[in-house]
Amino acid sequence: MTFLAPKRYVASVDCIDLDELYRSGKRALLVDRDNTLVPRDAASAPPEARDWLDRARRLGFRVCLVSNNWYRSQVEASARELGIDHVIWCAMKPAPFALWAGLHKLSATRSESLLVGDQLYTDVFASRLAGIDSILVKPQTHVDMWYTHAFRFFERRALRDLPCEEGGDGLR
Repeated sequence: MTFLAPKRYVASVDCIDLDELYRSGKRALLVDRDNTLVPRDAASAPPEARDWLDRARRLGFRVCLVSNNWYRSQVEASARELGIDHVIWCAMKPAPFALWAGLHKLSATRSESLLVGDQLYTDVFASRLAGIDSILVKPQTHVDMWYTHAFRFFERRALRDLPCEEGGDGLR
């Protein structure tokens, strides 16, 4: 799994230490929507995710939502609610094109950027193909599209030896 290994694997976005990322030179965050920031069975992000994004912006991070969600209105509504930019067409991850579009919107380089997502075979694979680091988060709910359930089966097998970090930067 070396090629698909994320930089880190955490329980949720609010477990990601933003100070550490900033110190390491990261300045741009590409973030998945469904089951990363917004649970698939919810219309809006939970307070912990909103607080994490607010803190990221206060630290100086530029943030863009990059989603495979087919419903443009859902992605746009989440981006508006969260006060972040977005890539408005279906991202087609693991293809890297939407990530490159997000980098362009943020005027960010690959080395200063990071993708945060909940799926190994779409988000992490796309980040590898785009040449950027990634952090994998556990899905925020078990509700997924029918085809995602098949990927989740293989994902659980691939991740069984990768420890998931529960700690974070005190936002829980």
